[in-house]
Amino acid sequence: MTTHPTTEASSAAAQRTSAVDALIRRLTVLLGDKAVITDEARRRTYECDGLAAYAVVPAVVVLTTSADQVREVVSACHDLGVPFVARGSGTGLSGGALPVADGALVVLSQLRDILHVDPLAQRAVVQPGVINLDVTAAAKPSGYYYAPDPSSQQICSIGGNVAENSGGAHCLKYGFTTNHVLAVDLVAPDGQPTTLGTVAPDAPGYDLLGTVVGSEGTLGIVTEVTVRLTRSPEAVKTVLAGFRSTDDAGTATSAIIGAGVVPAAIEMMDQLAIEAAEEAVQCGYPEGARAVLVIELDGPAAEVDAQLADVIGHCEQAGAFEIRQAQDDTERALIWRGRKSAFAAVGRISPDYIVQDGVIPRTALTEVLHRIDELADEAGIRVANVFHAGDGNLHPLVLYDASRSDEAERAERLATAIVELCVEVGGSITGEHGVGTDKACSMPKMFSEADLAVMARVRAAFDPQGIANPGKVFPTPRLCGERPGPYKPHPLELAGVVERL
Repeated sequence: MTTHPTTEASSAAAQRTSAVDALIRRLTVLLGDKAVITDEARRRTYECDGLAAYAVVPAVVVLTTSADQVREVVSACHDLGVPFVARGSGTGLSGGALPVADGALVVLSQLRDILHVDPLAQRAVVQPGVINLDVTAAAKPSGYYYAPDPSSQQICSIGGNVAENSGGAHCLKYGFTTNHVLAVDLVAPDGQPTTLGTVAPDAPGYDLLGTVVGSEGTLGIVTEVTVRLTRSPEAVKTVLAGFRSTDDAGTATSAIIGAGVVPAAIEMMDQLAIEAAEEAVQCGYPEGARAVLVIELDGPAAEVDAQLADVIGHCEQAGAFEIRQAQDDTERALIWRGRKSAFAAVGRISPDYIVQDGVIPRTALTEVLHRIDELADEAGIRVANVFHAGDGNLHPLVLYDASRSDEAERAERLATAIVELCVEVGGSITGEHGVGTDKACSMPKMFSEADLAVMARVRAAFDPQGIANPGKVFPTPRLCGERPGPYKPHPLELAGVVERL
């Protein structure tokens, strides 16, 4: 008897549909109708995260309000073999929260309680849906704050920060999320709860907490996070320096770090990024600048004053034609406003764009920026550069117009070429945005087959069924053979014969 591939595929699809239907019935009994979204139009609102070029409509969306509900949802998915993806605020930029078409999207945005703030112990306990900046707001009256500060910190959630190991402008001095997480409560892919980490300075045994932070939801769902709080500095000084070229700005950056000064942040924006920020928020950066540096120093007042003199001196020697120092919090916020708005601001100068993320050795900054210009010219695509210059974490913004023939494909190829260039010069394909769906096929550029096999075994130890955020981080034949990207309508759809479902 011969079994046809088409028949097998149809049978597998029917089994998946049956499992999802069973999941919906079970969750509706457990959580109620309002928590289980099956309406197609409402499900479509969750079809992507911040990487809007990739979109998949989930089979069901589940709105959870407690850790117990998360455990029930994951247990049901495990029992029925239905894949699941966790989602917080949906601000990720690598497709990490991209849904699975035959799976459940588990939404955690309503788990937003700050459970405990302990200034004496310098820690806080929060749920995963808590907004990043709200942790600082809760700790500020006691003289503390939460250091990791992604540009989206007003809307991104702590659970997503943990999943992606997010950084931010101040990661140069203070590190990434992993440096500020003491413990997490995790629902494993079989639905069993566990706690990883400890509030003690050094936990014995293998660093499973470090494995989970940055695992992009592939090892389970975090339902509670104990974070480290940082003492608010005595003094903060912010400087804006305008340069005639990115080369000069890069020279200043290297000189500052080479002199032993470690600012809280050194951010660079090129001319195109400056133009976008000016149009969006009127930040008033130096007129005629082809590059600016935003440099922030914090710490004891005497130390900051001494470092400030060094920073200004190095900027002047590198050719800065205008240097401003913020005189108060209002001026400081205005300087940061342009940088913080940069990702969204490019929407003023381009209908579509890809926010890319890669890391290079700081000494390769000038070379890589020139090569990005060359790649952009070859592709006929504009690139605006805005990034954490102090630690070489690049964020090239690849601008394109999806309505123009093949421009989206050229932009995607350019974005991939840029992150693979980062590996070529000794860097990484990601610094803080994660791998997700966007860069999974570039993982072999950085890791050998043996490396990837070890990572896959770690993942399988947590999730033998492979149902936790499948298709993310690691390259698969399906993913790399049918790389997700901007939707391409079928000719019959263009003719008005059929509709996209």
